[in-house]
Amino acid sequence: MRPSGKLHLGNFFGALDSWVKLQDEYECFYFAADWHALTSEYENTEIIKESITDMFLDWLSAGIDPDKSTIFIQSKIPEHAELHVLLSMITPLSWLERNPTYKEQQQELTNK
Repeated sequence: MRPSGKLHLGNFFGALDSWVKLQDEYECFYFAADWHALTSEYENTEIIKESITDMFLDWLSAGIDPDKSTIFIQSKIPEHAELHVLLSMITPLSWLERNPTYKEQQQELTNK
C-alpha cells in the first residue's frame, strides 16, 4: 500500500480487510510502497515519510498481526530495486501502456 496520506475506506475495504483474513491462511508480506508512492507524491515527498508510521499503526489497529505477517518498508529492501531493474528490461512498453494507472499518470504529467 502506498503511504500517501491517511487511510481511507477504499484502503480498508479494498485491501486491508482481506489482508486480515488472509494472514490466518497464508504466509503474508505487507509493505509500505514508499518508492511506488513517489509516482504520485513526487512534489511533496515529506508526506510519504510522515505517513508510513501512521499507516502501519492503522494496519495494526485493523487486525494485521506482526506475529502472523511480515510488515516492511519497500525502500529498506534493496532487492526490490534490483527486481524492478530486471523486470523493466524485459517488459514490453506496450504492456505498460495498457495499464490504466500508467495512462492516467502520463496524462497528468502531460497537462502540467
